Parts: sequence; C-alpha cells; structure tokens
Amino acid sequence: MNETYYSVEQISEMLHIHPKTVQRYIREGKLRASKLGKSWRVTGHDLSIFMELTKTTVDFDRDKKEVKGQYDIKVSSVIDIEVKGIDEADRITNMLLAALNSPHTDYDYPAVHALFIQPESKVRITLYGNLKLAQDVLHFIDTLTERMKGEDSYESSDQ
Repeated sequence: MNETYYSVEQISEMLHIHPKTVQRYIREGKLRASKLGKSWRVTGHDLSIFMELTKTTVDFDRDKKEVKGQYDIKVSSVIDIEVKGIDEADRITNMLLAALNSPHTDYDYPAVHALFIQPESKVRITLYGNLKLAQDVLHFIDTLTERMKGEDSYESSDQ
C-alpha cells in the first residue's frame, strides 16, 4: 500500500494558511512530519490526524467557487478595552476566545488575538476575518462589557 506524502506548500494551499505556519506546527510537534533532504513531508494519515485534532477542514473547491452577487469582504480591527487589572483582562479574553472556539462555519478562517497591556490597563484585541466575525465579536464585547459594568455598579451599591 503506497502512502501519500504532502509538502509544506501543498498543505499550506489546502488549509489556506501560510507555509511558515505549517512549519511552526511541525516544529512544535503538532503535525508529524519527516525530513526528506531539505524539505518536510507529511503523510496523508498524519495530516488527517492533525486536521481531526485541530478541527481543521479543507475546502478543495474553495478557489473554484464563483459566488454571484456577493463580495468577499475581509475586516481587520483593533479593539482596546480598559480593564481594572489582569484578572478582568483574563476574564474578557477567556470568554471571548471560548466563544470563538466553538465551531463556526460562517467565519471563514478567522484570526483573533488578545493582549493585556499592563502599563495602560487595557486589553487589546485584534481580529481579522469576514464581516460576520467582526459583527459577532463586536456584539459579544459590547454585551460582555455592559454586563460587567452592571456587576460593578451592583457591587459598589452593596458597600
């Protein structure tokens, strides 16, 4: 039985991610690979295990699709949220990332990053994706911060 092998470039094209990201997955041990000369090769079996563990899907017909009457719009945003400290920053980022880790087929390869900036007491969230992602993330942050304001005013009235 012959095994199918894929190069970093082939995997990059199939998963619509940068080749350096594939190389990082290999380096971190997330994707098993074998060195062949100067390049890495991944078996079809190891690729399918990686995709299963990371819930990655491959859309082989993505580049061939023509959607009439719709635009492929991408949005990038930077959102700064003032926080009282690292605990509040952790709470916001954990809730946001947990919400985004559930399966969403509407988001089409999103990228969301969160960073706590201690000297400025703020959480900086950067996102890149389609309009649906931006809309949902902004709505989520608005709802979450409103709820947190309500909890703060409730706590201060108890004192």
